[in-house]
Amino acid sequence: MATRSPNRYDAQREALATYFDSTARQAWIDLTSDVKVSGIRATVRAGRDAMRATLLDWLPTDLRRTRVLDAGCGTGAFSIAAACRGAEVTGIDVAAGLVDVARQRTPSFIGHGRIDWRAGDMLDPSLGTFAHVVAMDSLIHYQPADLADALAQLAERTTDSILFTFAPRTALLQTMYTVGKLFPRSDRSPAIVPTLEWEIRHRLSQLRGWRIGRTKRISSGFYTSQALELVRHG
Repeated sequence: MATRSPNRYDAQREALATYFDSTARQAWIDLTSDVKVSGIRATVRAGRDAMRATLLDWLPTDLRRTRVLDAGCGTGAFSIAAACRGAEVTGIDVAAGLVDVARQRTPSFIGHGRIDWRAGDMLDPSLGTFAHVVAMDSLIHYQPADLADALAQLAERTTDSILFTFAPRTALLQTMYTVGKLFPRSDRSPAIVPTLEWEIRHRLSQLRGWRIGRTKRISSGFYTSQALELVRHG
């Protein structure tokens, strides 16, 4: 199996694994459950729920015998929803602790679907080929060049569509990003990287055999994320 040389993607992936398996683990478990959370986190939860619904709506209703990669599955909500439509889901995340939570939350019966939970790198080629890849808020911590490179690698193993989100560069997000960089690294989470939509579109226009499809921005309090669809053609 081919291996990639260490780069910014690898370094950031390791930082995310450490953060979500330690500092943020309990907060993320609470955020993705139905326990009461603060007003700010409640807006983030509502935004994520709306984004998940959008991405599910962009997939076929009937996913029986269809392989789906949930790239950055977290505690598993998207994987479980896709499996309930009959999909054969691989749910993978860098944070092994969150994947353990996802296993625990999996219903005993999910119809015709099934889920293979993994802890590791979403870009691992040994995962195989998928009809659809979904990366919901799992690439928002990467620089545009690294995000586009990750999508290009996923595209090599995807036959139908790739649905992903990025953090659109708004005045609020850019301010939060700039201020966040002033704090000592040990005191802050891995930064969300605000990205210009035109830059993402320009980089992805160079993917041969793919076209850009639908897009939708979700804004809910402190949650702002934009979904973009890549569709295989030719």
